[in-house]
Amino acid sequence: MSETKDFKITREFNAPRDLVWKAWTEQKHLEKWGSPQGFTMTCKKFEFKVGGENHYCQKTSDGHETWGKQKYLEIHPTHKLIYLQSFADEKGNIIAHPMSATWPLQMRTTIELEEKNNKTLLTLTWTPYESNDEGIATFNGAMDGMSQGWAGSFAKFDEYLAEIQK
Repeated sequence: MSETKDFKITREFNAPRDLVWKAWTEQKHLEKWGSPQGFTMTCKKFEFKVGGENHYCQKTSDGHETWGKQKYLEIHPTHKLIYLQSFADEKGNIIAHPMSATWPLQMRTTIELEEKNNKTLLTLTWTPYESNDEGIATFNGAMDGMSQGWAGSFAKFDEYLAEIQK
């Protein structure tokens, strides 16, 4: 049995915690920053409540689509959010990672926010959820790629926060 290693990344944002929370949890904000560089994001279904889900599409300028889904497990306003993250098809069915068949089908995502001097310290933790040994091994071997991917997402988030505070 493979031992799961949590992936954890922390970033400080020059914005108050309430604004960081809203930008992470409200559809109108999430659609502005919640996709990788070069992609746009639209939410097909957005229910921000425990048991609710965000079923979304990320699209490239040439029309390539990648679908995903978040199922909300715990919501502690302005402090903590826990959800299951997965790739999905257009109908909302969970599917394998389009570029890595052995990637875990679902990731447990924990977002924790801490206010510090009118800035916000955000800690994101990813853990494979109900994964097999092969999925855990794939996840454990991808820490560098996850760090790079989240660094890019956080850069886009940081730019968006600066823009909406003008």
